[in-house]
Order: sequence, then structure tokens, then C-alpha cells
Amino acid sequence: MKLQKPKGTQDLLPQDTVKWQYVEGFARSIFKRYNYAEIRTPIFEHYEVISRSVGDTTDIVTKEMYDFYDKGDRHITLRPEGTAPVVRSYVENKLFAPEVQKPSKFYYMGPMFRYERPQAGRLRQFHQIGVECFGSNNPATDVEIMAMAYHFFEELGIQNITLHLNSLGNPESRAAYRQALIDYLTPLKDQLSKDSQRRLEENPLRVLDSKEKEDKAAVENAPSILDYLDKESAAYFEGVQSMLDSLGITYVIDTNMVRGLDYYNHTIFEFITEVGGNDLTICAGGRYDGLVSYFDGPETPGIGFGMGIERLILVLDKQEIELPIDQSLDVYIAVLGQEANGGALELVQALRKQGLSAERDYLDRKLKAQFKSADVFGAKYIITLGGSELESGQITVKNNQTRQEVKTSLDTIKNDFASLLPELGAE
Repeated sequence: MKLQKPKGTQDLLPQDTVKWQYVEGFARSIFKRYNYAEIRTPIFEHYEVISRSVGDTTDIVTKEMYDFYDKGDRHITLRPEGTAPVVRSYVENKLFAPEVQKPSKFYYMGPMFRYERPQAGRLRQFHQIGVECFGSNNPATDVEIMAMAYHFFEELGIQNITLHLNSLGNPESRAAYRQALIDYLTPLKDQLSKDSQRRLEENPLRVLDSKEKEDKAAVENAPSILDYLDKESAAYFEGVQSMLDSLGITYVIDTNMVRGLDYYNHTIFEFITEVGGNDLTICAGGRYDGLVSYFDGPETPGIGFGMGIERLILVLDKQEIELPIDQSLDVYIAVLGQEANGGALELVQALRKQGLSAERDYLDRKLKAQFKSADVFGAKYIITLGGSELESGQITVKNNQTRQEVKTSLDTIKNDFASLLPELGAE
């Protein structure tokens, strides 16, 4: 049997991970400006954590979960999304306690797992960056979290982003709309796809965001949820729109945008861009004021979003956005002969301890091949070390871009390489 990676997974090679590290680091820097702190939860949870929060009738639970019984006969699932585990942790660790700063702001990064048909930007093991905020039911928090996502995309350089916005209202508004949608779709049931016929019975709002052609035709004249918002919900949604306007963030109202997950209420949103002529959602989120209490915590409002790293990288590549990634090496040591082997090891370690990235030759190659390696690494400076240099204690450092050279002592290089930079013409 030829050993290969499982279907729907990918190996991230060094030329890939450097982009991932940049995007992840960039997200961390943006989130820090908004006072978000990192939380890390296990990649597997008890089955009930997901089924209870996401809903037993969702596609995630009925079709896509990687769940199994472990050796202790516990029902375990690999996490398919990030919000439920964070809420579970929030409740279990009593982060709602009075002495904990409110609102509580968290971000996470890591792998998620869903069994679905692999396609571009969608894998069975995929990775998400997400944020969750607990303790504020102020519409300004909804706007701040959308502004943070917008800020992230804008500074990263992603173009042609459109914010799609909708409201599910409070539970009463959502229930009224659910019934209106059932009344509208029931006479059209035979025209719906098989999946949507099932959804009509179990989770009718999901019919609205079906991608099947027959479902799109059926919901074209469906009632709008905005017509079923009560006074409180309508005022909340108007507040969100007003504050987005004040920040100059443009958006479109998309009444067909819904959430299949049972815990969402009020504001929901997606950031959509175009890739290859098709719309691609790169960030989705919304408010979930009932989820903490659903996990037996106190009544606590919450809002968050998630974005797929694979999709972000896909968009960056398709839009030909060059990330400012510096992979160059500071110093390369060319080694002449076995008598310099030990000395080269001491020297390269001394440079690394000064905070420099450094590499040396280990293969006893000719100088020409070593210099070629230095160019491949993008080395800024080259040191050639042989027996004579070790004996004299004097050594030459060359600027690999300008070819400017400085002769100095081995001790200076080992203890204070930075002092040579002005003479080497460093910028």
C-alpha cells in the first residue's frame, strides 16, 4: 500500500507555512489592538458539546461530524467549529464570574474537522481563525467585531470585499418568521431539492441559503425576515446599521442570508469576495445571546466570527497579493576543510545567540557551491572560515549585496557582530 495523506487533508510545506505564519501573526496583531486574548481548546470534545449547541438537525451533526467512541466508551467528536468549544470552556472555567473583566474577548486558531466533499478552499481538516466576545448586548459590540474583521482584510490587502448583513431578530421574531417561511414553502415542497425537503421539516431557514438551482428559484419570492422583526429587534438592527454608516463601512442587506445553527439571533454577517467569477465567503459570524445559558451558564450575550485560513490563502494567491515576508538569512558561513568544522559550529552558534539567523556548510563542498547556497538562502553576509582564519584569529565578513568587506577578529564576530554593520554598509 502506498502511504499517502488522507483524502481531504493537505501537507503544508515550508513555502506554504511561511504564508500561514504571516497571516496568523497578522491576525494576532490586529486582535491585540481590540483587546482580544488567545484561548486554546482541545481538538476533540464530548459529542454533546457540539450536538447540543449546533443542533441535532443540522448538516454538521447529521452528515459531517467525525465522531467515535473511545476506549472508555465515551462519545467523542473532532471539533467541527470553534464557537461551541469556546463557550463550553467559558462556562466550565467560570469566566462569567464577577471578578473577570467584561466584556470577555477571545480569539482562537486551529484545525477543525468535517466530513464533506473536498473542494477548493474546503477540506476535511481545515483551519479557522475566530473570535468570541461575551458579556455585551450593545449593538456597538456587533459593529466593533465587524469593523475588526474589515480592518484585518483591509490591512492584509484583500480587495473587492463586500459586507453582507441581516438580522434574525430575537427568538420571538425568529419563531414568527420560521412559521411564515413554512407556510410559504409547503405548497412548493415538491419543487425543492431532496435536502431542502428534509430541511423544511427540520430547519426551514436553511432552505434560504441552499445553492441548488431549484431551491434558489423557490425562495426568490420568499417573505423577508425583516418584515417579521418586532419593535425591539428592528431598533437593534437600525442601531447596527447607523453605527456602520458612521464608521464608513459599506454593506448590503441580504435577507436570504441565514444561519442553520440554532444558537444565532439578531445580527448575522458575512464578508464576501470574488474569486474566479464566483462569490466566496471568507468570514461569517453573528450574535448568539442564548448559547452560554444553553451550556448551563448564566444568561450572557455573545457574538463572534470565524474565517477559514485555507480560503484566506486562496484569495491572497488569486488576487496576487504579495505578503511582506522576509525569509532571508543574516549570515552564511562557508567552511574550508575539516579542520574548520568545529570552529564553524562554535561560530554559527555564537551568531545565533546574538539573535541572528545563521547557517553553515555541513557537506564539505567546494566554495563555489557554498556561495551558491548563500545566494539561495538570501544571505546578507558571508563569512569564509578555514584553518588559517582559526589560526590567526582574523576573518573577513562580506556584504553579499554590495560586496563590501570588513576584516575583523573572530572574537568580535562571536561577541558583537552588530558593531560591524556600519562598516559593512548595512542600512
